[in-house]
Parts: sequence; structure tokens; C-alpha cells
Amino acid sequence: MTQDDVAAVAGSWAKTANDALRELGVSREKGLDGEQVAERLRRYGRNRLREMKRRTAWQILIDQFKSLVVGLLAAAAILSLVMQEWIDAAAIFAVIAINTAIGFFMEYKAVRSMEALRKMGAVTARVRRGGETVEIPADQLVPGDILIVEGGDIVSADVRLIDTSKLQADESALTGESVPVSKAVDPVKEKAEIAERKSMLFKGTAVTRGSGEAVVVATGMGTELGRISSLVEEAEQEATPLEKRLDALGRNLLWVTLGIMVIVAVTGIVRGKPVILMIETAVALAVAAIPEGLPIVATIALARGMLRMARRNALVNRLSAVETLGGTNVIFTDKTGTLTENRMTLDRVFLSTGEVAIGQELGGQRPFARDGQPVDPQEDPILREALEIGVLCNNASLGSGRDPLAKATGEPMEVALLIAGLKAGIRRDQLVRDHPEQREEAFDSDIKMMATYHAADGQHRVAVKGAPEAVLDCCARIRTADGERDLSDQDREHWSRLNAQMAGRGLRMLAVAAKRVDSLDTEPYRNLTWVALLGLHDPPRSGVAEAIEKCRMAGIRVIMVTGDQPDTARSIGQAVGLIEDRESPVVRGRDIKSPDELTRSDRQELRDVRLFARVSPKQKLDLIALHQEAGSIVAMTGDGVNDAPALKKAEIGVAMGQRGTQVAREASDMVLKDDSFATIVAAVEQGRVIFNNIRKFVLYLLSCNVSEVLVVFIASIVNAPLPILPLQILFLNLVTDVFPALSLGVGEGDPRIMDQPPRDPKEPVLRAAHWLAIGLYGGLITLGVLGAFWVALDWMELDTDEAITISFLTLAFAQLWHIFNMRNRGTGLLRNEITANPYVWGALGLCVGLLLAVTYVPLLAAVLQLTAPGPNGWAVVLIASLIPLAAGQVVTSLLPKRTLRGPRKT
Repeated sequence: MTQDDVAAVAGSWAKTANDALRELGVSREKGLDGEQVAERLRRYGRNRLREMKRRTAWQILIDQFKSLVVGLLAAAAILSLVMQEWIDAAAIFAVIAINTAIGFFMEYKAVRSMEALRKMGAVTARVRRGGETVEIPADQLVPGDILIVEGGDIVSADVRLIDTSKLQADESALTGESVPVSKAVDPVKEKAEIAERKSMLFKGTAVTRGSGEAVVVATGMGTELGRISSLVEEAEQEATPLEKRLDALGRNLLWVTLGIMVIVAVTGIVRGKPVILMIETAVALAVAAIPEGLPIVATIALARGMLRMARRNALVNRLSAVETLGGTNVIFTDKTGTLTENRMTLDRVFLSTGEVAIGQELGGQRPFARDGQPVDPQEDPILREALEIGVLCNNASLGSGRDPLAKATGEPMEVALLIAGLKAGIRRDQLVRDHPEQREEAFDSDIKMMATYHAADGQHRVAVKGAPEAVLDCCARIRTADGERDLSDQDREHWSRLNAQMAGRGLRMLAVAAKRVDSLDTEPYRNLTWVALLGLHDPPRSGVAEAIEKCRMAGIRVIMVTGDQPDTARSIGQAVGLIEDRESPVVRGRDIKSPDELTRSDRQELRDVRLFARVSPKQKLDLIALHQEAGSIVAMTGDGVNDAPALKKAEIGVAMGQRGTQVAREASDMVLKDDSFATIVAAVEQGRVIFNNIRKFVLYLLSCNVSEVLVVFIASIVNAPLPILPLQILFLNLVTDVFPALSLGVGEGDPRIMDQPPRDPKEPVLRAAHWLAIGLYGGLITLGVLGAFWVALDWMELDTDEAITISFLTLAFAQLWHIFNMRNRGTGLLRNEITANPYVWGALGLCVGLLLAVTYVPLLAAVLQLTAPGPNGWAVVLIASLIPLAAGQVVTSLLPKRTLRGPRKT
């Protein structure tokens, strides 16, 4: 947006809503048409802030040279040039080029993978265009669009309010004011500060309560947020905790390696070996010992895991969340849409005149029936009123055409009420035309009700819907076949009992009530007339029971925390296998003491509870803290603006992608595209797989590096010829390190990984047992190589160059076979997660081909100073390289097997 464009809509907060609409050439009722949208998109551009500069391929390539290891290699190459070792210098430069190419390719893939993930999480906005309410990508908003906002939305542009209902916004991101700001339609002074512009909503702020309509007055860089962002320097990308731990590991290894370098170089020079050879050997040892590929391979493993999760409908916002997922041992889950299908249909209507069943098919011949006999809602005034209330007190909308559900927007419960009205011939557009909406009392999660005011015969018709117990408390009268009468205590007891019975069958219960008032200022929730109890059916999701059982096997505690009724929660909990019987306790929110009042036994009792009902957002926070106090890693699902604090407090916040508010999605670490609980479990499983893969390739890399260091170090100490030359070490570091390690990092993992308990989140990448294994495996490979070298020199009486070829090939193949030692203990020798990994076989095939090439292609063999071994030489190489594998398999088989637990209480 240019400065001229900004000036054209400047000062909207000081103008009336009608003036703002007139200046922008738009009708509130119809919105913009397609031609206007296209023209304004051309004029103003996409509604986007200036994106952080994309890392180009050239920048990624340059970054490959910003490495201590590359510096050491370059120093060795320059030293070789000075000493006129032309072949060595050329070979080292070639190694630098190959190493850079591999690093560039892997990092390029990782960066592009992350960019692809970010594109999958596009924000949407609800607007009125061509007289219909539609949902569009937020970057397609243009000045003049009529934007519809509700509690939980992230505002996508700067907008001038034209209608509000208890509207409040959190503008802390823009103004620093932590308290939500109440909004109104009335204009304010033109010189008012941003925080005082009550008639405006700003891009990037969050609607915390209420609802409203507004006209877009600025988009993209023309918004207040755009102006601020243009002044902000780009922030450096922060490494994940795992990357930091791996980087620290590499730096620690560097200091150890530098010490070994000095010892090897000084020892060799003192004993008469060529200075240039020992210096190059010392540098090569540094390259061999430092796992330079760790950060890149780790990023690839994490990014690939995130893409796998995305294919399973789980979008992860932060790389660090992937590693945390693997340690999750408590999952707080909502009921509606997560454990259930969130495909609500109005199943039953309970009136004072009896129960009415509603058919599920929209085009059914007999959609309404009482006692098996068809009922015409047009001839049943109480049934019709109940359906009308559900249609009027509603913020959802249906699409036009044969399939109104195809383009329906809004909460599934409200959509279900509109569909029920449609079955009765009650269309919202016609009903609102006859009874125009004049005021809305937005849904309040504290009082659990919503109300709308409509014009009716010179008065105002108030339509109320909400939680049955809340609505019942506000009712003084009841609608009957003989008219209205007072609501007696027996009536209250009857409706309360009926509500509990139907909720116990798994129905989601909703009550509707009404009254007539003379003034719009009349309190909506007082002296209401009870009309009906509505029962909505939302079946459990397929696969949820299996997912919960999987959690039980994995040692993960699943806890349902819902705002629904206890009986409904218990019914669904039993249906999905969360509880075993209907006697399992359900704790209501009102019965949960504040944290200060809880004793130690109270805390433990609450931790043992599986079902919580009628829970407030504040109580969700307290429950999360309660489990975190006990050392648990908590994942929390949420969809509403009030869930945002709990999503932030949990180690893994999981937002619903379909029904979740934008505020919830912004506060979360992971977004479920399908809102399914099974997707959470799949993501936890993938988190475990990724961490185990990273641990495997770290273990593999370090044990291979240790073997290379030990081979040269021991030979130097005992004054023997070097079993492996510097360039050969560099070659092995590229071939037998990178490709097999990468194959381990992208593997599918052990299919039984969810049969194990969660890992301790504070557990390092490598425990003491892993360091012991690194020393053991490195020692075994070293013994095999030195043994082959001794056999070649003394037993086969080969010259030094031929013997070095034998030891080089032994080391190379021993490291390749070593990948099979990375299988989990307790898995089969021939069938395990390593042998089942196709990338492992691809890496082995590539590496074997490269080893044969450098052995038999004359030019390559001359560079690495290799000679082709005869049949006897290959026999020694094969036997000696398999000894570490055989010994490693024996050790793995002798280790105690991981206990695979059966179903148990978690």
C-alpha cells in the first residue's frame, strides 16, 4: 500500500461507521463483489507484512564455509601446497568441495522443508462478499471487505468497527497494554493514540470476547503493525535446545581432539616421522573426531519428522516441540471434536408436550416424529419456537445450493441448529428479515449462555441458548400446550433429571428459552420462559479407542477436560475406553479447590482423576500445573481464546485446526488439521522416533570417529607405521559417516516404540551407558583394524602400502557393518528397525560402490595411495571387518531386553 492509499482511509476511527463505508464504496449487507475485490487486490496488493528475507541458495552455500572444521582442512591444504605436496593439496580441496556440497544439499532441503511447513499453516478470515459469508485466506483481504470477528479470532487487517456485541480485544502486542480493551462503534478524536481508538481493531491483535462486524481500512504494510514491523530489524533464528546440546557436544569433543592432535603430532615427529605427514594426520584426526555433520543431520531428521507429522495432519510450529513430544507422559484432551467426530446433528427435542425425534437425512420424508408419528413443526408452535430460537441465537451460516453444509461456517453445534431449522422449513435469512437482529449478548464461557434481541411487533424478542443448568436457573416460566405458566420446583427437578439422563446417553444437551421485552437495555438472563431441551448427537471418532489404548501401553496418562456435563463426559469416556465403567469418578470444576487449599493427598487424588467436567480455563491452568509439579510433561488440547493461557503453559500446546480459534493456534506448539486425538498420539510417536533416530546416529558417528582416532593414536604411541593415512581418514569421514548417519536419521523407527515408557525430558542425548557403548564399539573396530594391519605386515608379509590398503578397507567396511549394531536391544537379529530401513541399504550400496571405485580406479587409487588387494587381502578385510559386528551383536543380545508392557493403569 502506498502512502497515498493509506491517506485515503486515514483517520477512520474519527469518522462514523457509515462515513467509512461510504468512503470505501461498500454496502455492509452485501460486501464487495468479485470485480471490486480483483481491482483492489491489484491496487493494494496482498495483505501481507514484509516477509523475513528468504535464505537464498547462495547464502546457504557460503554458510558451509563458516566452519572450524573447514578452516582446519583449508589450513592443511595450504600447508600441503607450501610443502609442494600437490596431490595431497588437491585431494584436501576436493574433500572440502565434497563436504560443502553434502552440507549445502542437506541444509537446503531442511530450509525448504521448513518453508513448506510454514505455508501449510495459512490464516483465514470470515468476510461478507456478494451478500454471502465466506471464509478466505487472510492475505486476500482488501480495503472495503466486511470482516466478521468473534472471540478467539486474530484480527487480520486494520478495521473500522460497524457493529459490536461485548467486543473486547487484547492489543498488548501493539500497545503493551495487558488488559483487554472494550470496543465500541462510536467515533473518537482524530488525534487519539492507538490505545484510545475504541472504534478500531488492529492487525495482529486478538479478539478476547464478544463479536462484531467491521470494514477493512488498511492491509499489509499499511497497517499499524506493518509500520512497526518496517522499523524492526530481522531477528536471528534461534537454535533448538537439541541443536544447542549437539553443538555443545561437538565443542567438547573439539578440545579433547586438539589434545590428541598435539600428542600424536609431537610423538610422531619425535620418533622421526615426516613433519608434514604428522601435521596432516593431526588435522585429519580433528576432522574425524568432530562430528561436524551432527547439527545438519539433526536438522534434517527434525524437519523430515515434521513433514511426516504434517502428512499425518499435525503441523508443528517449532522444531524444539518435536523433541519435547517424545517425552510427553500426560495428555489433557477436550471431548468435542477431539474424542468425538464434531459432526453434530440435532437428534432430540424435549418439550413440555413430549419428546420429538429428528431424522438425520436433510431430505428425509419424515424428519420430525413423536412416538413414531410424523410431526409438522409448522403446526406445533412450541417445537417451531424451539427451532426458531436455535436459528436466531446463532452466528453460523449455511452455504447456498443443494448442499448447504458444503460451505457452512461457524461452530458445528450452531450449524446443526441451522440444519434442523432447514428441515422444518425455517431459513435463517428469511427469519432474520422478519425479525431483524438488534443486539447480541455474546456467549460468555463463565455464564455459559448467549442471547440475541430481535424486532417483533413493536417489542423485542429475546432468544437465549446455553447450558441447561444455567438456562434453567434463569427461567421463571415454562411454555406449555395451554400457554405459559410458572416453573415449579417439580418442573425444575424433572428437567434436571431428564438432562442428566440424556447426557448419560452421550448426547450434548442444550437448553433454549425466550421472553419479550420493551427495551434493548433489559437484562437478557432474567425471568426467561423455558421452551425446550435439545439433545445433539456427536459420535466418538473412529480410532480414538485404539489411540487411547496405545497411550496406556506407552505409559501416557490421558485426561479428559471438558466444559460439557459430567454425564456426557462419562458416557463418551466409557465409549472410547478412557474409563472402564460408569462408576468412574467425574470431578466437576466447581468441586476443584484452589491450589492454595489443596493438601498433599488432595493433589494426588486429582492427579488420579481421568474425567473433569464443567471446567473453567483457570482450572485447566491449575490442573496442568498440578501435573507439572510432579515432573510430568504435559500436552494440552484447546480451541478457544480462553484456552490460550493453558496452551502456552503446557509443554506441548495442541490447537484444533478446524474448529480452533486463531488465538489458540497462535499460542500452540502444534496444530491438528483434523482435530483428532489419534493425530496427537501419532505425533507423540513420531517425536519418540525422531529422538531415537538422533540418538542412534550420534552413537554411530561418535563410535566410528573414536575408532579412527584410536587407530592412529595407538600406532603413533607404539611407533608403528600409520595404518591409515590423512586423506584416507578424510575420505572415510565423508563416506562412512554422513550417508549411513543420514539413513539412521530419516528411518521410520521401531514399530514397538509406543510399547515403552516416556523418556525423562531432562535426559541427555547420550547417557552414561551410551558413552560406554561408544568406547566399546570404537575399541572393537580398532582391534579389528590393527589386527588386520598386523596380519598384513607380519603374517602375509605385504609391503607397507599394501598393508595400509588392508587396514583402510577393514576400517571402512567395519564402520559400514557397524550400522547394524544400532538396532534396539530385544529386537531380532535379521528383522529389526535397521534392516527394515530402505535408506540404510541405499547408503550401504552407495558407500560400497565408492570404496570399490577408490580401490580399483587408478586415478582415485593413486590419490588415496591404495593398491588393489588380492583374494587373500579381501579375505582378511572381510573377516576382520565382521569381527566388530559379530562382537557387537553378541553384546546387544546379552543386554536385558526392554520390557514390553501389556495394558495397565497409567
